[in-house]
Amino acid sequence: DGEAQKLEKAKITLNDCLACSGCITSAESVLVSQQSHGELCKVLALNKAAAAHEQKLVVVSVSPQSRASLAARCKLGLLETAQKLTTFLKGLGKCVHHVFDTTFSRNFSLLESQQEFVRRFQRQAEDKQALPMLASACPGWICYAEKTHGSFIIPHISTTKSPQQVMGSLVKGYFAEQQHLPPDRIYHVTVMPCYDKKLEASRPDFFNQEYQTRDVDCVITTGEVLKLLEQEGVSLSDVDPSPLDSMLGGAAEELSSHRGGGSGGFLEHIFTHAARELFGVQGASIHYRPLKNKDFQEVTLERDGQVLLHFALAYGFRNIQNLVQKLKRGKCPYHYVEVMACPSGCLNGGGQIKLEGESSKEELQQVERLYGSLRAERPEENQAVRELYEHWLGGWGSARALQALHTQYHAVERASSALSIKW
Repeated sequence: DGEAQKLEKAKITLNDCLACSGCITSAESVLVSQQSHGELCKVLALNKAAAAHEQKLVVVSVSPQSRASLAARCKLGLLETAQKLTTFLKGLGKCVHHVFDTTFSRNFSLLESQQEFVRRFQRQAEDKQALPMLASACPGWICYAEKTHGSFIIPHISTTKSPQQVMGSLVKGYFAEQQHLPPDRIYHVTVMPCYDKKLEASRPDFFNQEYQTRDVDCVITTGEVLKLLEQEGVSLSDVDPSPLDSMLGGAAEELSSHRGGGSGGFLEHIFTHAARELFGVQGASIHYRPLKNKDFQEVTLERDGQVLLHFALAYGFRNIQNLVQKLKRGKCPYHYVEVMACPSGCLNGGGQIKLEGESSKEELQQVERLYGSLRAERPEENQAVRELYEHWLGGWGSARALQALHTQYHAVERASSALSIKW
């Protein structure tokens, strides 16, 4: 009728969030109020002021993707960045005690994913939902799957925990035992390339009911580390280096990485392991074949014209939706898919630092070059990982390994009435 009418406020809850990072890229948006660089500073100040018997041991675990982004921003090498960042983080409130690298926990994620895929492949005849196995390391994808496709898609998702959450299990489990502390006397912070990791750390599945503590207490993004540096008036280039910490004690002399792309190399490790274990093919070569775009690519293993393994990577929600539609139509040809919510994967996460004066493409290429400059290792060859499997987890496939390294996902009903928008 031409009259002005005041619109009702749109309301949305975390239950409606697909964790796509689209709504949390500005400084005003905080996904989880207890997880921010400001909250971290408050906790560190309170911890410092507490009585000695009440103080917590503070542990920070840094992702390799975040380290690469900081190195690009500060024009430093990766090892130099890691050593200087260790000094800076330990200087925060003078009460950060240990700084670890989540490359260590990714070894466990890769090994468990490899074993899980082989088991699924071997039982595909009797279990129609065993394959394709879909990666579970990206919380944005997991959130979307749980809240949009629920029970249909969940059986296909790998039960292996992400490197962040494996690190949570190791810090609040193994490391706490080594320090003779209960899990709730450790405050565990992770530095991640992705806002969605805050949501992942907040999942009830990763909360210890007995000790009333989360495996990861606080997640800050790479960009928030830069804010901390600016807040403290510190240039990382000017910070003195410190030795790198190792979870098994002593100092780590160097950094290492894993073969594969900037999202952890899950596809490549599972592919080469499966080729060897299932078909006796040693050192299977990997040749990516792009489909409609570079974020949807295929890899195949063939013998005598027969396809033995058919893998794919699907990055970004456009490609994820195409993948889901293939599954729903029963026309998904893949045995395994590395799924990531961000186009170009984790190195391009929403929490990474945007470089001034660089185009997004140049910026990403710079971070990728740094990330790929480290010596790659096979997780099977890591002596420390083998020791933890044998002496702490009780061997491959043990009940303790299952509890520490695997989880479950759940269909979530979305509260459609919570969102009310009038045009």
